[in-house]
Amino acid sequence: MPIALLEGRAVARVAGPEAAHFLDNLLTARTPAPGAARYAALLAPQGKILADMFVLAVPEDGFRLDVPAPLLAELLKKLKLYRLRARVEIEALDGLVAGVAWDGAAVPEGALAFEDPRLPALGQRFLIEVNTVEVLATVPESQWQAHRIALGVPEGGRDFAYGDAFPHEADMDQLHGIDFDKGCYVGQEIVSRMQHRGTARTRVIPFAVNGPLPAPGTPVVAGAKTLGQVGSGHEGRVLATVRLDRLAEAREAGLGVEADGAVLVPEPLAWANFPIPGTER
Repeated sequence: MPIALLEGRAVARVAGPEAAHFLDNLLTARTPAPGAARYAALLAPQGKILADMFVLAVPEDGFRLDVPAPLLAELLKKLKLYRLRARVEIEALDGLVAGVAWDGAAVPEGALAFEDPRLPALGQRFLIEVNTVEVLATVPESQWQAHRIALGVPEGGRDFAYGDAFPHEADMDQLHGIDFDKGCYVGQEIVSRMQHRGTARTRVIPFAVNGPLPAPGTPVVAGAKTLGQVGSGHEGRVLATVRLDRLAEAREAGLGVEADGAVLVPEPLAWANFPIPGTER
């Protein structure tokens, strides 16, 4: 049964009598109830993703934030800046490591566990003490990444750039990362406008690859036009950030889509409700 440790993750603690209200005013998704978890993001005022995270509500001890490790220091700095006089404690928890168990694997005993709030097929995530993980992992993290890519789920830093992508462009609206009927949060006006006007033209979508797997960052082209760029990939499949309108134009013109000489064929996403040109039945 596959269990992997995620070396690129870090954990923060946000607690105190006003912690739930504090996070609810900042993040794209509602603060979860005790024992539950949400996928959410902290945005810039311009609506772009500064950090995405999993917010786990720990009974009687506030919240744990499972975040990309390279973003932790800046995220803590931002949270403390927004804290003002709120009765909230904010700190890094260096003694915890993040992991994931899927395809029916049991979460290790003693871990803080939660269902991945994006998709049930992603399994369970967990946080566990560093000193208990020596023989915990049954597979390398690369196997988890392959599972994620097979499901078409983007990951920040691999498939979209922090500080540059809007939540819709990272498919957060499809993966339960945004509550459109909650109160105000940083960047809400931009996100709401994109939702109600349907102006999200750029998306991360999957492609089947005919040829060598293109490297991350490789331009995706059709004829003389650049549609976007390649993100993560594994065994004949990549995720790529592309302009859907340009992809539609390329299909209508009979142009093939390529990346570094490899032919890319768009694939459907079972969990998405936006149309992907070239995957229509």
